[in-house]
Amino acid sequence: MGDVHPRIPRQSAREQSGPPPVRPDGDVRLSAELAAVVSGARRRALRDGDRQIDTAHLLHSLLDADAEAYAVLDAEPQLPRLLGYLVQRSIGYGLRWQGTVEDSGAVPVVPVAEGFSPLAAGAMEYACARAEHRADGPARGIDLLAAILVDPESRAVEVLTRAGIDALAVSARIDDRLRGGLWGGPPRSSR
Repeated sequence: MGDVHPRIPRQSAREQSGPPPVRPDGDVRLSAELAAVVSGARRRALRDGDRQIDTAHLLHSLLDADAEAYAVLDAEPQLPRLLGYLVQRSIGYGLRWQGTVEDSGAVPVVPVAEGFSPLAAGAMEYACARAEHRADGPARGIDLLAAILVDPESRAVEVLTRAGIDALAVSARIDDRLRGGLWGGPPRSSR
C-alpha cells in the first residue's frame, strides 16, 4: 500500500493561531443597521474602483445610512464640506488613494477580512469589542464611528481633518452619547 495522503489540507501555523477573520456579512455581532452600513461601504468601494473598503468608505456609508452616527456630526458647521469631500472621492480628494492599501502600522494587526483594508478590518473588530464591553446588544454605527477615529492616520480621520472637523472632539461626543462614557459605565460628573 502506498503513502496515504490526508484529504483535509493542513493549516499552516499562522492559520491555526489567532482569531478568525472579520466576517461582516451575517455577523451576529453587528446590528442590522451596521450590517447595512457595511454593505453600503462595499458598494461604494466597488463603484469607486477600489480593491478594499477603507475607513473613508465606512465613514461615508455611516453618514448616509446611520441616523445616530449622523447626529454626532450634525452640529458641525463643516459637515457640508465633509460630505462634499466624501462624495467627490473618486474624482477629487481620494484619487491619490486609488491602488493603495490603507494601513498606518499604528494599530495592532488584525486578521484582515477579505475586501477590507487593515485599518477598516481593525475598526470593525474594535466596534464589536466596544459593543461587547457595553453589553447592550450588537455593535451599532456609533461604535464603528468611534472605531474609525482611533487611528489618526486613517483615511476617515484625514478627511475629517481636511474638512476642518476635530476627530478627538467627535470621539468625545460619541463617548458622551453612549450611556455615561466609553463602555456604558456610570455617567461622568460635570463640574
